[in-house]
Amino acid sequence: MNFLTGRFAGFLGPEQKLGPLVRLFRANFRPYARRYAFALVMMVIAAAATAGSAYIIKEIINKIFIEKNEGLVFTIAGIIVAVYLVKGFATYFSSVTLTKIGNSLVARLQRQLYDAVLRQDIAFFQSHALGDIMVRISQNASAARSAIDLIVLSLGRDLFTLISLIAVMVVQNPTMSALSLVIAPIAIYGVTHLLRKVRTAARKEVVTSAQIITIVQESVQGIRVVKSFGLEDRLRAAFGRATANVEQLSNRIATLGARSSPLMETLGGFAIAFVVMFGGYQIVHHNADPGAFFSFITALLLAYEPAKRLARFNLDLEKSLVGVRMMYEVLDLVPELQSAPDAVEARFEAASVRFDRVDFAYGEAPVLRGLSLTVPANSVVALVGPSGAGKSTVFSLVERFYDPTGGAVLINGTDVRRFTVDSLRRHIALVTQDTFLFDGTVAANIADGRPDATPAEIEAAARDANAYEFIMAMPGGFEARVGEGGGNLSGGQRQRIAIARAILRQAPILLLDEATSALDAQAERDIQEALGRLMTGRTTFVIAHRLATVRDADLICVMDKGEVVQSGTHEQLMAEGGLYAHLRALQFRDETPTVAAVG
Repeated sequence: MNFLTGRFAGFLGPEQKLGPLVRLFRANFRPYARRYAFALVMMVIAAAATAGSAYIIKEIINKIFIEKNEGLVFTIAGIIVAVYLVKGFATYFSSVTLTKIGNSLVARLQRQLYDAVLRQDIAFFQSHALGDIMVRISQNASAARSAIDLIVLSLGRDLFTLISLIAVMVVQNPTMSALSLVIAPIAIYGVTHLLRKVRTAARKEVVTSAQIITIVQESVQGIRVVKSFGLEDRLRAAFGRATANVEQLSNRIATLGARSSPLMETLGGFAIAFVVMFGGYQIVHHNADPGAFFSFITALLLAYEPAKRLARFNLDLEKSLVGVRMMYEVLDLVPELQSAPDAVEARFEAASVRFDRVDFAYGEAPVLRGLSLTVPANSVVALVGPSGAGKSTVFSLVERFYDPTGGAVLINGTDVRRFTVDSLRRHIALVTQDTFLFDGTVAANIADGRPDATPAEIEAAARDANAYEFIMAMPGGFEARVGEGGGNLSGGQRQRIAIARAILRQAPILLLDEATSALDAQAERDIQEALGRLMTGRTTFVIAHRLATVRDADLICVMDKGEVVQSGTHEQLMAEGGLYAHLRALQFRDETPTVAAVG
């Protein structure tokens, strides 16, 4: 490892480049060290065979064409076959080995990236588009593989091949070798100035590629809205702009990378022309060895391609390192919200929840202002109020998706920040209006509530959720697939699967966020029955805009502008008047059937 970084330190450039590269090798080279060593040995053998094929040209010219030694024809031919046979098998084994290492490396890094993404808190997902996350997991892992492969190939294939061929050139004619190698510093200098432009363009290309994925994802997930509102042209235009930007950046990268070719071709042409003139002059006027001359020319021509690849090494490596840097940006992210070093495991079967003068703000925008609220164990509290009042934020603080900016949220008198995050959330079950199901079987989605549940427990949860009958009517029953996002099920069916998942969790705290909205009367009746079973013996928070669904709550808290402005039972709040009575009157008026005038 030290040899590798030391050998390439001057060639690679500044610490900005070496930093992620050294880290990449330290973290990923050791598990594959033996296989890399085998691949390098095979590449050295292939390089030696390439040099041998150039060296034997001298014997072909001198022994066969000049001395006309018929006895050596078959011997030399056999040697040539052996050389190329060895080269072919060595190239095969090195290529297969590197490919298998690369595939394993990509899978390994993608697992690390995915794990790093899952560790992040909710704020990360709100500030990063899906396309950006997908690109970092898929393309950046491949970029890391490309960077390692490039260095191994440059070291094992190109560098060793070039050294072997230069050795042949020096053996055949030291003077011409020294003169022809003058072009190397010029080539390296000519390529170096392109690096910064390639780095900038490559990062922009990755970011724009993420925009393409985001547009496609939004188009697929929101296809009903797209079709209903005729948004095809707007999305088509946005997609066209993104693809045009990627095309432009890709063309720029290709143009910058190709600028090295005219330089290398021109310098190579001058080098070969000079060798032909100098060597021809020595043969004509000084009776130089023709075989040595042609062996030298062959080695020079064979050295051209590895020399050109090495000259482009910095450019190609820089493009890969853009992805490596972006990969480590994700791997190095430390979630803002995580368990304290001295946090303890949450262990309780019943939960009283108290908000003690809680303040919270998203950035500079205050959401909760001195919120104080006490919810006794095994009681039901309903949060009602206009949109933006802070109801969903209460849920987020209970689950500790965020921490208060002031005050504290306490469960059984203990600040939730004293619990480990994972153990706290194991004591909470959530059912939302927009139920999300994974693309798997019905049984697997219910079992997400408690992965160690038995089939009998899964079935019992489905019965309690009023889901058993429709599940058994599906082809495959509990093994039926729900489709992406639960697309094979109706809204009411998805909701009952989510309730079964929450029942199976057996959590002492239950959060219901508009769990019965947007359903027909029969589905709502089934779900209300299931929720009644689910809420029994649990501390339940309910968010509902339809006030008729929360009138039986033990406590109704009316929120407005981040504060509880009223609290009590339905009867108490109706008698008190105020915002609750006003909202109830508005909903009663909206729900009263009207007869349209016909004129």
